[in-house]
Amino acid sequence: MADSQAKRRAKRPSLLKRIGTSDQVTRLAGRSAAAYLRFVRRTSTLEFEPSEPYEFFGHLLPGIVAMWHGQHLMVPFIRREGHDVRVMISKHRDGEINAIAAESLGLGTVRASAARSSSRVIEKGGLRGFLEMKAALAQGATVAMTADLSNQRSRRAGPGIIKLARASGRPIVPVAVATSRHFVIKNWDRTTVNLPFSKGICVFGVPIYVPADADDALVEQKRVELEDELNRVTERAYQRVGRQND
Repeated sequence: MADSQAKRRAKRPSLLKRIGTSDQVTRLAGRSAAAYLRFVRRTSTLEFEPSEPYEFFGHLLPGIVAMWHGQHLMVPFIRREGHDVRVMISKHRDGEINAIAAESLGLGTVRASAARSSSRVIEKGGLRGFLEMKAALAQGATVAMTADLSNQRSRRAGPGIIKLARASGRPIVPVAVATSRHFVIKNWDRTTVNLPFSKGICVFGVPIYVPADADDALVEQKRVELEDELNRVTERAYQRVGRQND
């Protein structure tokens, strides 16, 4: 009997674990993250390259804004007030915190992840996410998503964003935001946490179009093109703020 009781206790989540995964704590974490990012923005400058991005790229909208994982925290602040922008965010717990933060900062959200294999598309909500992003573009909303696949090799573009551009007919606009003060977390995507009282820059890259009849070879060509352009604008952004691209 003692053994069975011990096993039941082992299966019960601890109080700290239950608190840590509660909806209230998740909402608090998301709102706190949004409040912190607003503080960073209020205490920092943010320049753009080109200097008037909506004038320069406005005729391309709605479009697909692409960025690297770990370089996304300040991206909500490049949105012009009233502009409908929806971001794809994964469905796991960290994603829930990110979604609450994004919505607090005025973004819409699509909850899905890019699957690493075709067998996991339904499981991760990738098909639904793809269709929702395509529908959002058709409705006139700009969508934003990371180009590299979660927990894979960082800064290697996946094919999903290229296929979304092919299916929707909308261009991909690569972007990178860097701040002079930040620290880098030693995780798979080198998440960069931007710090207050910084000099910030958002660099826009050359738009990438994918023809509706693009075959697999052209999809791969465009994938590499996006990867190279995202690396270029990321390097350029860090040069503009006088820091190395960690």
